[in-house]
Amino acid sequence: MTSRHRSSESLNSLAPRRRTVVKAAAATAVLAGPFAAALPARAATGAPAFLHGVASGDPLPDGILLWTRVTPVPEATPGSGLGPDTGVSWVVATDKAFTNVVAEGATTATAASDHTVKADIRGLRPATDYWFRFSAGGADSPVARTRTAPAHDAAVAGLRFGVVSCANWEAGHFAAYRHLAARGDLDAWLHLGDYIYEYGSGAYGTRGTVVRPHAPAHEILTLADYRTRHATYKTDPDLQALHHSAPVVAIWDDHEFADNAWSGGAVNHTEGAEGAWSARQAAARQAYFEWMPVRPAIEGTTYRRLRFGRLADLSLLDLRSFRSQQATTGSGSVDDPDRTLTGRAQLNWLKGGLKASDTTWRLIGNSVMVSPFVAGSLPAHLLRPLAKLLGLPQEGLAINTDQWDGYTDDRRELLAHLRSHAIRNTVFLTGDIHMAWANDVPVDAGTYPLSASAATEFVVTSVTSDNLDDIVRAPEGTVSAVAAPVIRAANRHVHWVDTDRHGYGVLDITADRAQMDYYVLSDRTSPNATAAWARSYRTRSGTQKVERTYDPV
Repeated sequence: MTSRHRSSESLNSLAPRRRTVVKAAAATAVLAGPFAAALPARAATGAPAFLHGVASGDPLPDGILLWTRVTPVPEATPGSGLGPDTGVSWVVATDKAFTNVVAEGATTATAASDHTVKADIRGLRPATDYWFRFSAGGADSPVARTRTAPAHDAAVAGLRFGVVSCANWEAGHFAAYRHLAARGDLDAWLHLGDYIYEYGSGAYGTRGTVVRPHAPAHEILTLADYRTRHATYKTDPDLQALHHSAPVVAIWDDHEFADNAWSGGAVNHTEGAEGAWSARQAAARQAYFEWMPVRPAIEGTTYRRLRFGRLADLSLLDLRSFRSQQATTGSGSVDDPDRTLTGRAQLNWLKGGLKASDTTWRLIGNSVMVSPFVAGSLPAHLLRPLAKLLGLPQEGLAINTDQWDGYTDDRRELLAHLRSHAIRNTVFLTGDIHMAWANDVPVDAGTYPLSASAATEFVVTSVTSDNLDDIVRAPEGTVSAVAAPVIRAANRHVHWVDTDRHGYGVLDITADRAQMDYYVLSDRTSPNATAAWARSYRTRSGTQKVERTYDPV
């Protein structure tokens, strides 16, 4: 490997354990099927091709992480383990025509890393747009834009991030990504988890209709399976367009592994029939770091911290690798101090970073809702589907133990830390529950608003995954009209909730305020869906409270 600046090494291969109910021959056919038809003329003749686009991520003041996957020969389909070692070069320039090249280098794509490559570029200028591309065997990848973070001590006037989560391939098209890509004004975009879904075809949230089938068709369990599923998502043109427009900052949630995952298992994992959880977890983790432009952080997890000048830092949480098993609702164990969502080391890291922060804003990338939630007196026909969506017992509502509500000692310690050290302007950015929310984060929800708010929270809805109207098969907006007032009456810290629509958020930050603009899609099943601004909420500096504003930025 040669380069002007550093590029990363290939990830090591893990030996996968296959699911016993899947025949090897059928699996091989599924692996090859979706990609053989997509091969362009170059790949069909044996020349390398870049079928999965390019991407960048984790911007630093002096650097950026670049990613691609090369298909060296037609049989080198993702997850196949086939294909020769292939030289891949990369080039970075200050202009789209590449007349001013500032960094270049080369590495080797191998079957051991599923022919994915990363280049960790350093020596760049802060707060600067760059363009990059990869080349292999005479073929060039698409050209993409990226951007470095501001200098550590820079006085930054503003930042703008796209914010997304929960994109189920089978439930619809990724028009949300297309609309974010078309903006052209993002410093970066945040993916807060569920970038892929692990279920077999038709098994999760498609309202009875699979818009486009998953590959492989079965539930993913092995390294080959997870690689193939990641590769399927990376063929989406709207997702490619967003990756080509700005760097991503991503964390994982449960579906990158299995539904309602915890450190020792998952609701959607059967230890006997589906093999050891440790093997599945290792396979999912390896495929994630191969296929995503994310730097492995502490202990090979996704928790890490980025800084954007003196305006904001962003603490990114991993709320699956260390958590205790979800409590049984009604057991009382949600308050057990021996149970944890974050793990002790991560919680100490988060508290220490928040206390030491000297930026105006402290952002927290958070995969499950931190604000407390109780349902209130919803009618039975809405109570049960809401319980299904939130993972609650459908015969009677309790708290969602997959969220911070199920790990109240961790939340109590974190919020007390914010209050005791007078840490202001902490904003949680959250996905997971397929609904949009704007919340204060109260120290004591039972006495709020007479008691204090320690932080604020903006929750974005899903890109395509089922929300409440999808589950009950009702016209969009009708369920929210009934449910939202009841939810708000029972949760006085909730300023707004939309239970019904799909879309994305745009977070705009200045020294005076952090504002989330919520956008909704016309139809998740249409590749040509339009997007419209729905609502905006902001938190003013020093207030720790959310307020509505009537115009997007």
